[in-house]
Amino acid sequence: MGGFSSVLAAFGLSAASGLNAYIPLLMVGLTARFTDWIKLSPPFDLLANEWVLGALAILLGIEFFADKIPVVDHVNDVIQTFVRPAAGAVLFASEAHVITSIHPGLAMILGLLVAFGVHATKATARPLVTVATGGIGNPVVSTVEDVASVGLSLTAILAPLLLLFAFAALLLASYMIWSRKHKTALASSSPPDKSRLGWPRT
Repeated sequence: MGGFSSVLAAFGLSAASGLNAYIPLLMVGLTARFTDWIKLSPPFDLLANEWVLGALAILLGIEFFADKIPVVDHVNDVIQTFVRPAAGAVLFASEAHVITSIHPGLAMILGLLVAFGVHATKATARPLVTVATGGIGNPVVSTVEDVASVGLSLTAILAPLLLLFAFAALLLASYMIWSRKHKTALASSSPPDKSRLGWPRT
């Protein structure tokens, strides 16, 4: 894998961890353990350890269900504010080819920022979904996020150049979410129209 592809893969895995911290960690660990597609340098080779893989599988199962229950998913997002960026930092830095050309500290910072940005967008959008659907849409949105995390992780591992299109779509989605939230905030803060309320005009 070339240097540019490695950088794209690192960004893709970090973005995937912003949606679900454990899916990309588990996929990278399994890929490194059973194939030669990914070579993990110490100490990141611990991701391929069978005990670490088992723990990640358990944590993934817990988050899978917690993220689909209204209110509980909000608590989960608060907890994951620390976990997902940390996972993104580890995944970015774990790319062996990236570390050879980028300082590990800088790599971890980049991964942390990418994962936190995706997580912040997810955490902002979820309350809007809860209010709009009365909580019914939460499991659907959570499932879509899990599928997106799997897709990003697979693409990052197998065909990182395709991530250019995924990043473009992600940026568009983030812009639409933040724009909608901004418009909602402006609408709620604007004074009511007196003519619509039947008040006499002055």
